[in-house]
Amino acid sequence: MADPARARKLAVRIRQIVSAAIETQVKDPRLGMVTVTDARVTSDLREATVFYTVYGDPTQVEDSAKALASATGVLRSTVGRQTGVKFVPTLTFVADHVPDTARELDAALERVRHADAELARIRVGARYAGDADPYRRPPEDDDEDDAAEDRSDGGTADDMADEPTQRRSVS
Repeated sequence: MADPARARKLAVRIRQIVSAAIETQVKDPRLGMVTVTDARVTSDLREATVFYTVYGDPTQVEDSAKALASATGVLRSTVGRQTGVKFVPTLTFVADHVPDTARELDAALERVRHADAELARIRVGARYAGDADPYRRPPEDDDEDDAAEDRSDGGTADDMADEPTQRRSVS
C-alpha cells in the first residue's frame, strides 16, 4: 500500500500527461474534442482510472471512447516514460457525465427562476381570500348576557339545588 498523498500526486501527474499526449501523440481521426477531467489511482498504484468528457453528439462520444481504448497502450507507455515509476498503472478511460448533469441542473434552475418570476407577477395586487382577521371567534350572543344576569340574581335552578338550605324558622 502506497501513501494516499503519493497516489493523489501520481493521479494528478497522470491526468497532465494523458491530456498532453492526447493532443500531441494520438492521431486517431475518431478522437473528438476530449477533455481529461480527473484521474484516480488505486492505493496500490496498479490501476488508474482517467475520466474524460467529449464535446459533441453521442456518436462522437462513442467514437472518442473507441479511439481512447485503442490508444491506451501508447498513453500508458508515455505515462511510464514521464513518471519513472517501477510499475506503470493500467489505464482505464471512463466517460465523465458530470458536465451533462450540471447542464441539466442549470436548465432546471432556469425553469424554477421563470416560475418564480411568474408567481411574483401574479402576486402583485393580490389579497387574501378571507377576512382581515383570519382567526375564528365565537359570536357574541345576547343569550350569554342574560344567563350571566340570572346567575347574579341568585343563580339558576341547578345552582340553587347545589346550595345547602339555611332557612330557620323563627319561633
